[in-house]
Amino acid sequence: METNKYIHFIITRQKDAQSSPYTEEFMVPYRSNMNIISGLMEIQKNPVNAKGEKTTPVIWESVCLEEVCGACSMVINGKPRQACSSLIDQLEQPIHIAPLTSFPVMRDLVIDRSWMFNALKRVKAWIPIDGTHDLGPGPRMPEKTRQWAYEISKCMTCGCCLEACPNVNEKSNFIGPAPLAQVRLFNEHPTGAMHKEERLLAIMGEGGLTSCGNSQNCVEVCPKGIPLTTSLAALNRQITIQSIKNFFG
Repeated sequence: METNKYIHFIITRQKDAQSSPYTEEFMVPYRSNMNIISGLMEIQKNPVNAKGEKTTPVIWESVCLEEVCGACSMVINGKPRQACSSLIDQLEQPIHIAPLTSFPVMRDLVIDRSWMFNALKRVKAWIPIDGTHDLGPGPRMPEKTRQWAYEISKCMTCGCCLEACPNVNEKSNFIGPAPLAQVRLFNEHPTGAMHKEERLLAIMGEGGLTSCGNSQNCVEVCPKGIPLTTSLAALNRQITIQSIKNFFG
């Protein structure tokens, strides 16, 4: 790679939410240790495409640049991943970059994640504490529970698992693996457990856990290595027990 003077990008772009997508190619000067974000920054500084034509800068989202915020998710060489941790030296050229297809595109590589956050609202992915007074340290979690709960808490709502899941598409209302894993996380929390039944009922309905096809693509692409399928299996047990409780009143 060090012998190459330029990086060849083929980027899927879109002027606005109503426009049709198109591709534009760029040749970016190579430096060692570059990632996708640094390549996009070079295009932003000098927005000239591979034909030598002046164009508009490519628009994308990024915040932390440390694979923590999840904002820079995009499809890179056909795989959903984080642009900040995708190193140029480890990618095959030309490098194809496109926005996630599971979300509406607002412009270029910027997507609208609203439906994912609405799914988190649906399952009440939070601990219901009003914060009006000091409640003290709260109940302790068993160490065994804390260890796997910490792994799930690493979720940064990047959307990569939703992009890889074949059951998340325009013909399905499946909420996806990320919101479902949060149900397990907050149901096992000593305080969050007070709304356990409410969360389980939310995912037992249309678009909930029964829409999962167990393809396990989510685990393959998760940047944080979260055991999503393990959580889905645990939730299957929980909703089975809840279904029995509902049946017998």
